Amino acid sequence: MKMKKFLAVCLSALTVTGMLAGCGGAKDGDTSSAGAEKKGSSAEGSVYYLNFKPEIADQWEEIAAKYTKETGVPVKVKTAASNQYEQTLKSEMAKSDAPTLFQINGPIGYESWKDYCLDLTDTDLYKNLTDQSLAVKGEDGKAYGIPYTVETYGIIYNNAIMEKYFALDGAVVKSMDEINSYDKLKEVVEDMTAKKKDLGIDGVFASTSLKPDEDWRWQTHLANLPIYYEYKDNKVSDMDKIEFKYAENYKNILDLYMDNSVSEKGLLGSVDVATSMAEFALGQCAMVQNGNWAWSQISEVDGNTVKAEDIKFMPIYFGVDDENEGLCTGTENFWCINSQASKEDIQATKDFLTWLTTDSEGKAYMYKSTDDGGLGNAAPFTTFGEDERSSDPLAVEMYKWMESGKTSVSWNFTTFPSQTFKDDYGASLLEYANGNKKWDAVVSDTVAEWAFEKEATAE
Repeated sequence: MKMKKFLAVCLSALTVTGMLAGCGGAKDGDTSSAGAEKKGSSAEGSVYYLNFKPEIADQWEEIAAKYTKETGVPVKVKTAASNQYEQTLKSEMAKSDAPTLFQINGPIGYESWKDYCLDLTDTDLYKNLTDQSLAVKGEDGKAYGIPYTVETYGIIYNNAIMEKYFALDGAVVKSMDEINSYDKLKEVVEDMTAKKKDLGIDGVFASTSLKPDEDWRWQTHLANLPIYYEYKDNKVSDMDKIEFKYAENYKNILDLYMDNSVSEKGLLGSVDVATSMAEFALGQCAMVQNGNWAWSQISEVDGNTVKAEDIKFMPIYFGVDDENEGLCTGTENFWCINSQASKEDIQATKDFLTWLTTDSEGKAYMYKSTDDGGLGNAAPFTTFGEDERSSDPLAVEMYKWMESGKTSVSWNFTTFPSQTFKDDYGASLLEYANGNKKWDAVVSDTVAEWAFEKEATAE
């Protein structure tokens, strides 16, 4: 759909995001206010939230302590390590003091956890959604997962480096407005690589992180684009089998990243996301693929040289519909309440979420940037006003693109068959990068495993 329509329908009161799609460092811990006395709260229960995002663990710790201080309701937060959420959730759900609040990544996650997902159709949380179709619903049409943020990703670039390039003799373009297609992006990137000494960079792109468990930007986020276009061609929102019709387009952009980056291809299997983001923050490269949650990953790097006003977004030009393409925008962050928790804990958890999405103090935690102690969420609820938006630079860029009239590339990776499929695809990409696997084999293996995992999931 057009981004302006998307904004009007889904984000009329938005505030900006904190990440994703499978992003961030590796922090694991508990923060608990379970020993606090209740101070007149009507709730008799407690809240236990299993947090998905390590990069905002500190913020959730503060929120838990603040809510307990204000209401007396005990709130415990545990943060799963990066890419370990499903494993941690399985472990925690087997305990007698299981999480009362957890998250799923969409329809696939719901299928795995539907026995634990409370019907939220009659809650204020669902009723206050700007677009109720965003909720994860069961076959009965009821809402079981509520989105709490909308996010976006694309190619982040350092505008100061780009302006330096535009000023060079022989630059193939003179402004960012001229970079509006894959072909033009490729021409500019390759020219910048030839001139990287003049630009003072080690590569145009940050290193492609193909280390296992650190490859989500490629096996999930970049892989979304060929699936998006294949779904679009077939006018569907899911497929049991794929053709991988746009595999060559995927290869082209991945090759562009790897051939023009800070690290050589043979070293990519040891690169993690933190290293990649540090390269960008330190001015060693001009571009990096990531999402608006990456602002904290950039700003908190020691020695960061990139000014906030120079951090910008452009689409991942894919060579299919570049003229109309915007950023990749959607969500895979859905709150679920544990239906097997006690009645008291369920009510306490509902109250906690109501506070986060309706109370001025709770809402501030939702929309303020991570730099300001918030979660940086673009919260899709009618209870948020236009002045309740994050002001971090990538958030500002997200809103700009949402209002640009370009077509949003929707998030379809929530329909990917399984984590196994994504992990195996990432492993294939690493083998390709190392020169140990032909691209045709990557494509055929991906098509076969998609069908196999879809069938296994359906059983």
